[in-house]
Amino acid sequence: MITGPEALRATDVSLAYGRERIVHDASVALTPGTVTALVGPNGSGKSTLLRGLTALHRPTHGNVVFADGADASGLGERELARRIALLAQSHPDPSGVSVREVVAYGRFAHRGRFRSGDPDGADVIDRAMAATGIADLSGHPVAQLSGGQRQRVWLATCLAQQTGIVLLDEPTTYLDVRYQREILEIVRDLADDGVAVGIVLHDLEQAAEVADEVVLLVRGRIQATGTPQEVLTAERLSAAYEVPIDVEPVSDGLRIRPQRLRRRPLVPRAA
Repeated sequence: MITGPEALRATDVSLAYGRERIVHDASVALTPGTVTALVGPNGSGKSTLLRGLTALHRPTHGNVVFADGADASGLGERELARRIALLAQSHPDPSGVSVREVVAYGRFAHRGRFRSGDPDGADVIDRAMAATGIADLSGHPVAQLSGGQRQRVWLATCLAQQTGIVLLDEPTTYLDVRYQREILEIVRDLADDGVAVGIVLHDLEQAAEVADEVVLLVRGRIQATGTPQEVLTAERLSAAYEVPIDVEPVSDGLRIRPQRLRRRPLVPRAA
């Protein structure tokens, strides 16, 4: 059993696709009231590790344990859905289903048979849609929405689950600047309300701003864990991304900029 404030702890977890190991002996703890950001180059295993925390991707080694000692791999779908919500990178594209009906999917773990026994469900769904700015789209078919609108619909579905742990895989993808800002504020609000949040981000400045703890992965191995200032250093990032990177502290986080690369000659245009 976990001895401490963690909501969830992964210990020495390895994850593979077939015979190819993607994540190697990773240990991560998610804590109530804390945003933990997973960052690293493409292909570093961030999304795989996030899925591993939900038991959707079973570890080949190590374990994922909740605060009450329950092993994630031994829990059924409904019980997991009461404990942990996941916003994945890709989602099904439901045809003929309204926004509200999709957000209502998040309530399935709180309902009995025949969708009964969830007296607070309608209010929770309303609040989830309002928080993500999609209340005015309630009756619209999801298939007719833009990519950014769909992303907010699926985030609202996660919020409607009302779990103590929320995992978000690139939640700002497809979103314009305004909604990126709103999503990051929702992430921060969740943590301030006591939720343990794990989030995969490619934008290092967003990670520095929103996260309390950062986990840097490279080639499936954790290189560093700590505060954004401790992990997102010029030396570490330059080594991880194999490009010189400048890091400068600013009032709301860090300014992180790759240095200009030497341009390679372009392929000559056909005559």
